[in-house]
Amino acid sequence: MGIEIKNLVMEYKKGIKSLNHINLTIEHGIYGLLGENGAGKTTLMKILVTLLTPTKGEVKINGLKLEKKNYEAIKKRIGYLPQELGLYPNMTVRESLEYVGIMCGMGKKTYTRQIDFYLKRTGLLEHQHKKNKQLSGGMKRRVGLVQALLHEPNILIVDEPTTGLDPEERIRIRNLLVDFAADKIVLFSTHVTEDLAATCEQLCIMRKGKITYNGTISKLIENAQNHVFCCTLLNEQEFSLFQKKYKVASKIYKAKGIEVRFVSEGIPGIPCESCEPTLEDAYIYSLYAKDDKRHS
Repeated sequence: MGIEIKNLVMEYKKGIKSLNHINLTIEHGIYGLLGENGAGKTTLMKILVTLLTPTKGEVKINGLKLEKKNYEAIKKRIGYLPQELGLYPNMTVRESLEYVGIMCGMGKKTYTRQIDFYLKRTGLLEHQHKKNKQLSGGMKRRVGLVQALLHEPNILIVDEPTTGLDPEERIRIRNLLVDFAADKIVLFSTHVTEDLAATCEQLCIMRKGKITYNGTISKLIENAQNHVFCCTLLNEQEFSLFQKKYKVASKIYKAKGIEVRFVSEGIPGIPCESCEPTLEDAYIYSLYAKDDKRHS
């Protein structure tokens, strides 16, 4: 069981590559996909779920080659939560889930059992008789996740699953994904590094259609050791000048000024302290380390 991607290219326009020779192997567990908007994450996922046909390259999903004659078999093995979710507005939560169960060819007893289980796990049980148009954005994301999980796929592909969720809901969904991935594959795309730090060990970083890192989270953080620093600035004017020289990871307003975390290839020529890197720091360092060399 797994996903094998070899030399994958996607051109929307001639010479403009949304995916530029992607090579990736994804096995059991949760695999994180991290990158800026426009990095190619959503394009890659749409190819894997048969919504887009690549320009070039080869993909195998659980040993099946990704080609039209295998699309139906592949769809049965994959659950997909897209970034933009369409729900029938006048159906209730339960009605829309029952409809998905019927469309997947599930028996009534099976989809009823699955719906009850996942409504409880996602905190939607008390909202099951609300119409979809009455739901908040966060609730709609949870309904979409249940739809993707309902037929018990071997592979779950989720694009920004925690968007619009409050902290408690995010933890609930992360725990659900971890449990589901015990003997299956979850490809988890997000820009929220906290979600990946709490769920997965393996991570792929994409930038401008290319893979810039593929490995463990611990190794990525190790790469950023001695490259993350903290300092305190007096005011916004000082911060504005600082941003022109260094890549800022975060800033916090405090009584004594603005506390800033930033990445640098070398030791900065300003008063600062070395900080233990977080995943977010390490991610930023992986993207911008080369740019920072001129400031060391």
